[in-house]
Amino acid sequence: MSVKVGVVGASGFAGIEIVRLVLRHPRFELVAATSSELSGRSLSSAYPALDGWTDLAFVPHDDESIDECDVVFLAVPHTAALASAPSLVERGCAVIDLSADFRLNDPQVYEAWYKVPHTRPDLLEKRAFGLPELFRADLEALAGVRATGAGVLVGCAGCYPTATSLAAAPALRAGLGAGGIVVVDAISGVSGAGRKATDKTHFCFAHEGASAYGVGNHRHIPEIEQILGIEGRLVFTPHLAPYSRGLLSTVTFEAGPRDVDQESLEAIYSDFYEGSRFVRFLGGSVQPSTASVTGTNAAQVSAVYDPRTNTIIATCAIDNIGKGAAGQAVQCANIVCGLPEAAGLELVSTPV
Repeated sequence: MSVKVGVVGASGFAGIEIVRLVLRHPRFELVAATSSELSGRSLSSAYPALDGWTDLAFVPHDDESIDECDVVFLAVPHTAALASAPSLVERGCAVIDLSADFRLNDPQVYEAWYKVPHTRPDLLEKRAFGLPELFRADLEALAGVRATGAGVLVGCAGCYPTATSLAAAPALRAGLGAGGIVVVDAISGVSGAGRKATDKTHFCFAHEGASAYGVGNHRHIPEIEQILGIEGRLVFTPHLAPYSRGLLSTVTFEAGPRDVDQESLEAIYSDFYEGSRFVRFLGGSVQPSTASVTGTNAAQVSAVYDPRTNTIIATCAIDNIGKGAAGQAVQCANIVCGLPEAAGLELVSTPV
């Protein structure tokens, strides 16, 4: 039997990418795609790449077709998921939330960074965090809950936290980098800012330029610290680059207290990602490239030990809309639904 799927906020970049992935999924059936802005307009007229793939039109967020869904993806701004997720979970739906509303473990931390109260801490306690390579057991446990007919909730990781954590987690979990600051310099394509153009993302302002933003106060800081267990130690500087898709995160930290060299560092990473369907560890001699993961749910990771400064430099490239958003959401949904993890997901990018 097919799994009926709805995408709330389907007209945005992450939402329409989920639509694309669901349309080619072997078990998912798209039955609802919502948009307050494009309600009544066909999906293929707004995104011609979908012509011939679906006859659906965008519907309002409260359309009754959402009630038919077994799985609902929430590709909405923060606070919107707080309003819509509870009722969906209560009626037995598997909710995959791409917003920030259910990422942070502590509702007070959420309130401090997002300046709004967290109205459902009870639901937050029951959710699984959506970064399968690091929190697979929680997602698999949620699959068991869903098998009983109960509703479940996944709070998917953000794009910067995903790339940064995939780069740094193997070393940090092995006991390297204990103490001291962790410096992250990350760069993302313009699509990460969303569908609506702004003074920073309009073509004329973004083209042929690169700039830092959110310096010292970006909202992904507490999420990265939570995932990696480095509370109060993160220096995070994101940058905007003049391309559509792709995100590269470079993480630098002191190697101590345990001894390490390049060979042992590569062994740590190779063992950590052995058997991973989506993460490719490249060693230290080859560096990740955003062009090599565009359009996929794949991640490329590299790690280098610098003996001169006794530091580790770990890098990760992902597609910010893919593994950083829609692809990871579908990966989580596959696990929660008891399906093959890679179902409907692309592993190989275009070579050129």
